[in-house]
Amino acid sequence: MSANKLILVFFFLFVGLSSSAQSARIKGIILDKNNQPVENVNVLCLGKITQSNINGFFDLVVPANRKLVVIFTHISLKKATVSIVLKSNEDYEFNLIMSDYQEQMGEVIVTAKNRKRVQGITTIEPEVIRKIPGANAGIENILKTLPGVNSNNELSTQYAVRGGNYDENLVYVNEIEVYRPFLIRSGQQEGLSFTNTDLVQNIDFSAGGFQAKFGDKLSSVLDITYRKPVRFGVNLEASFLGGSLSVDAISKNKKWSAVTGVRYRNNSLLVKSQETQTNFTPTFTDIQTNINYQASAKWQWSFLGNISQNKYQYQPLTRQTNFGTIDNPMALSIFYEGQEKDKYDTYFGALKTTFNVSDNFTLKFIGSVFHTLEQEYFDIFAQYRLGEVDTNIGSETYGDVSFSRGIGSQLNHARNDLDALIVNTEVKGFHDWKENQFEWGVKYTRESIQDRIVEWEVIDSAGFSIKPPIVILPKNDQPYAPYTGNLVPYQNVRATNFNIINRFSGYVQWSRKENLGSSEVWYNAGMRMHNWEVSGATVAGKSQVAFSPRAQFAIKPDWSKDMVFRLSGGLYHQPPFYRELRDADGVVQPNVKAQQSIHLVLSNDYSFKMWNRPFKLVSELYYKSLTNVNSYTIDNVRIRYAANNNAKGYAQGLDVRLNGEFVPGTESWFSFGYLKTEENSDNKGYIARPTDQRLKFGLLFQDYMPNIPSVKIYLNLVYNTGLPGGSPSYADPYLYQNRLRDYRRADLGFSKVFFENNSNNSNKGWFKSFKELAVGLEIFNLFNNQNAITNTWVRDVYSKNQYAIPNYMTTRVFNVKLSAKL
Repeated sequence: MSANKLILVFFFLFVGLSSSAQSARIKGIILDKNNQPVENVNVLCLGKITQSNINGFFDLVVPANRKLVVIFTHISLKKATVSIVLKSNEDYEFNLIMSDYQEQMGEVIVTAKNRKRVQGITTIEPEVIRKIPGANAGIENILKTLPGVNSNNELSTQYAVRGGNYDENLVYVNEIEVYRPFLIRSGQQEGLSFTNTDLVQNIDFSAGGFQAKFGDKLSSVLDITYRKPVRFGVNLEASFLGGSLSVDAISKNKKWSAVTGVRYRNNSLLVKSQETQTNFTPTFTDIQTNINYQASAKWQWSFLGNISQNKYQYQPLTRQTNFGTIDNPMALSIFYEGQEKDKYDTYFGALKTTFNVSDNFTLKFIGSVFHTLEQEYFDIFAQYRLGEVDTNIGSETYGDVSFSRGIGSQLNHARNDLDALIVNTEVKGFHDWKENQFEWGVKYTRESIQDRIVEWEVIDSAGFSIKPPIVILPKNDQPYAPYTGNLVPYQNVRATNFNIINRFSGYVQWSRKENLGSSEVWYNAGMRMHNWEVSGATVAGKSQVAFSPRAQFAIKPDWSKDMVFRLSGGLYHQPPFYRELRDADGVVQPNVKAQQSIHLVLSNDYSFKMWNRPFKLVSELYYKSLTNVNSYTIDNVRIRYAANNNAKGYAQGLDVRLNGEFVPGTESWFSFGYLKTEENSDNKGYIARPTDQRLKFGLLFQDYMPNIPSVKIYLNLVYNTGLPGGSPSYADPYLYQNRLRDYRRADLGFSKVFFENNSNNSNKGWFKSFKELAVGLEIFNLFNNQNAITNTWVRDVYSKNQYAIPNYMTTRVFNVKLSAKL
């Protein structure tokens, strides 16, 4: 090829790349005067056209660096015309309220970026949540693929964020805080998350450095908004793990709307794949509704209600776990008798009203009631053999235990009951004044807890009852001399608690956006206050108060590259909830202090085009200094606190996430997280905290077959390095710093879509009623990895050693799923 031809090729390549980069994107949600999403709005610009979907969302790629006229038209609403200028690679959110009585014309000067991008909030599309496979599919299943979010239990919806534990995460639905059951100790007992993904319109998540308007927790905020229906519709889903039904309804005058969902879940398919053979008959059901009423142009009302019933019946039969090394293989064989019967009934109702006093002033009033009735009853007798495995391939007993090092048994008993009633009342205000936004809120919470704990464990090793090391008993010289002392359970927890916790909290915050030279900057500063007091029949705590100043600063330089830098942090407090007040003996300690953390988060948000498609790279560097730490231990998902604020600690790390359209029309992402968190109890030195998950890799990938685009492929992959494995009862955790195996899991889903977004009823026969119809195959734990959640500690009567026997999670499981929309 001649030099002239090479120059010509590079010239056209350069021109092509330059022209492809000179584009931008405008997206947003279109609402009517009643703030209801409007479907089928035509959005037109320079010959390019798109339509808003059922949620009012539209997305249109337009030329950059020129004045554009965007036209919005609808069959029953007046035309709206907007003039706008976007920069190269600009990704601008524009939300429009269309009128039914007059045309709208205006000009938008684009100086602000997406509010959530500035605040460091991750937004997740509801459709992604509904499609991605997982043993416990839902919002939490997707969160576990994000950097800084960790969980080694696919049966649980609980998660840890940046070194915190499961109790350190805020969850809101429609601005209303929601709660979990108290007595859950195992992931397979959980059943259903509170959030029904069939009802969701928007999901926002912040892993740290969040604003003062969010509550008093140390780790994260999950903020969920349920949708307001715009027309009648039905969603159906059924699989081997259960099913769901949701109905959208709206009145003729469009003042009333409601979305209601019913779910059923059965984890038998997953639990029976574990090493412990069981008779397992759980039922997890709930019904949830979100009702909206538009009383007038200024006044709106909504009601959120939920009733759930979880019945967990578990009868273990046998278990064999092989462990050890190639040179010294060992096995634990257990034979069970008895059963466990648990029940968790929860009732939740919340009423919210929004009053627009003026164009610049809005008031919200929120009241909610949460009531939970829980019982945990079990009597399980286990006889175990700890022995060496026959590794002789030619032997008839190959793989069996050939020599027993330990023979023993244990009996676990519990009769635990809890009745909790939580009542909240709250007032919020929103003010716009010139270029400033002010928000404030006042909240009162009353928590009434009635709790009875009767729980004990007896351990027998080689015919002799093992006494607890903390109890002084007569010398035991069996079998040479008879033992005359009392038999004492190895563990014995008995407590009755009747407590009232009164809380007053409030916040005020200020936000402002302005230009600093040629750069755009955003400010946010606020303060939270929380006052609480614990009282009861036998305890009386003192009144305590905590103040939490928080701030955010973001800047977007006037660069050719679309970047936003953000610095956020503050002093965060977590006043103790009921579980944090209860010590290892089950006794409430009323004067437990609020855990305190100084957050510092530095982040960079870089939006760019690759393959002429949008991508985003978000990096966050964080550090937390922890004081008044309420140290704890974790067994599966059960947390037991020391309730004495005797520790200090820190958490530091780096989170990176790259997301975008790796495949045109789909969103996927890769994430990486590094975390180190340690604590120092009673000045004995720093050791790893129970949630010290050093490295994390996550992948969420969506694709479709090129020649058969109706066949979709979804991959959910997580790799976590091992957590600390815990320590035996009564042992010093400083002496047991071993770690579990690395957690490796891949869930794969295939979906054949027969109809998608079929709104014209072009199908014939019985299928004409379906707007969407798909059948899918899911493979959980694709590579059949053995992942451990905790350790069982077993004694060797000969060497007096204690062995950490891993408790493995689920193996490979196949599931078939049917999804339909009417």
